[in-house]
Amino acid sequence: MIKKILTHWTFAFVTLFALTWIGLQDPQVKEILRLKSFDLLFQSQEKEVSQDIAIVTIDEKSMEVYGQWPWKRDVLAGVIEELRAAEVGVIVLPILFAEEDRLGGDEELANALKDNFVVVGQVGSHQTTQNGYPRGVAKIGNPLEFLFEWPGMVGPILSVGSNAAGVGVLNTSPEIDGVVRRMPLLMKIGNDVYPSMAIEVIRTATGDPSYQVKADAGGIIAMRVPGFATINTDANARIWLTWNKEYKTISLAEAGPGAFEELKGKTVIIAMTAEGLGGVIATPIGSQYDYVAIASTLQTVIDGTHYTRADFLLELAVAFLIGSCIIVLTRFTPYYAIGIMMSFFAIGTVFGSIVMFERNILADGTWVLITLLFVGLHSIFNRFILEFKLKQQIRKQFESYLDPRQVAILQKDPSKLKLGGERREMSFLFMDIVGFTPISEYYKNNDDPEGLVVVINDYLNRMSKIVLDNGGTIDKYMGDCIMAFWNAPLDCPNHAEMAVKSSIECAKETAKLKQEFKDKGLPEINIGSGVNTGTCIVGNMGSDMRFDYSVIGDAVNLAARLEAATRNYKEKDGNIVATLYSSYTMDQLKDIESIEVDKIKVKGKEELITIYKPVMKKEDA
Repeated sequence: MIKKILTHWTFAFVTLFALTWIGLQDPQVKEILRLKSFDLLFQSQEKEVSQDIAIVTIDEKSMEVYGQWPWKRDVLAGVIEELRAAEVGVIVLPILFAEEDRLGGDEELANALKDNFVVVGQVGSHQTTQNGYPRGVAKIGNPLEFLFEWPGMVGPILSVGSNAAGVGVLNTSPEIDGVVRRMPLLMKIGNDVYPSMAIEVIRTATGDPSYQVKADAGGIIAMRVPGFATINTDANARIWLTWNKEYKTISLAEAGPGAFEELKGKTVIIAMTAEGLGGVIATPIGSQYDYVAIASTLQTVIDGTHYTRADFLLELAVAFLIGSCIIVLTRFTPYYAIGIMMSFFAIGTVFGSIVMFERNILADGTWVLITLLFVGLHSIFNRFILEFKLKQQIRKQFESYLDPRQVAILQKDPSKLKLGGERREMSFLFMDIVGFTPISEYYKNNDDPEGLVVVINDYLNRMSKIVLDNGGTIDKYMGDCIMAFWNAPLDCPNHAEMAVKSSIECAKETAKLKQEFKDKGLPEINIGSGVNTGTCIVGNMGSDMRFDYSVIGDAVNLAARLEAATRNYKEKDGNIVATLYSSYTMDQLKDIESIEVDKIKVKGKEELITIYKPVMKKEDA
């Protein structure tokens, strides 16, 4: 038993430790599952209209008004002037002006940029060229080694870059599955630090010339624009973006006198959405134009919804704890109930992830669920095997002395069987052949011991079938004697009735045997049966190496004494009384009439025992 338990615990915890080791390795599959779960959380957010950011689109209608792209840059200069006249906030122009305008208009654009709070774009490049616009950073610690690095940076031409209020990096930072969920606020080339478009907009709005970045040995902790709240980032200066905002959008084609008045005070992004011009990126809420990443980054910073990741080791610890609970609980739970338990833990995990998300913490519930699934399935399988073995044990243990139908009931519901000792009121039957010695000597004299075995087996088979058909349990065979009991291991409310009924039916079957013996020239055969009802201890009796399901108690002994007493009483026809039972049994009989036979004293008891026999009906004679 101990070996089986140790095997269960060992295999279960090996599975759990293996999952923990995989969790520590954090393979790509695990990371993708984690990111997809975060997507579901972000998708669950209710949409709100941004009060801070608006979009002016260069769409297909704008092309119809202003002609095919590229436009002469004085057109954009005019748009900037109109927006400034409407008293908008910072103007974001996420367009790379890397070359001079062959159509002219650079001077008009440069003039429009002066003192108008316009931020233009620059792009990190895999080329080693560097003509970008870095920004001064006050460093606490050494953040440079943790920043995303580009070999080069392609910035705007001098007239545009020098006159713009800020120049921000347009590059996104997709995850391993190509979806943009986080954005770096700072990047580097060599020892120069370059700000993202969103953070450059914040700096331009506050009017501060630089940033502050804090780092320790584990990476970047936070950054700050003087005059603005501290921004908590991950170790690589990234922040998780929120995607629950919708933005007021106006087509440039609709621009006219007073068209931008409703954008007063808002940060305005001039975005290219015309087919073939606007870039498209993958996001948790589906494919979006690339300006959405800028807007979402900026909105996240403004709102201060800086989502942080839950402690990695804490997540593994929770997974290990839940897995351990499943292992322990399912050891003592039916396998079909484990699904309910797993569902409870799964719902708790999902609910916990949602609660933490509402507190701006991204907790990886997927690994907890995976641990729950694997450990749960293992436990279900193990529990199934244990119950299967128990059913096989029950079948093996009881098939020889229980009716197959009763064995099937025990196999279906092993809880009906208490394998330890328990106190029960039961009825007991001892049945023996009266006059067995002459039969034995007959076969001995004829040198036919095998024939005696055949006769005994035939007798035992017939009597056993009657006992089993009446719901009895055959405890043992002692030569030609049968010991049986009722009301264990399965409940039998009318156990006294069934015991006496079995005795009567066995007497009828013996009458048939008597005639068969007479026809074969064999000695006469009779049976004597003793029945008693009382309380005893029933269960598995024996040693660790060998045990049997049996009973002990004074009530058992009295039944044996009554069987022996049948030889002292005869019927009118001269045959012995086939069945005697005690008053304890008679008191529980409802459908069987009884006749008092005598009051006797049996070995081990001081008081007299009143004994009875059944009234034999004509059909039973």
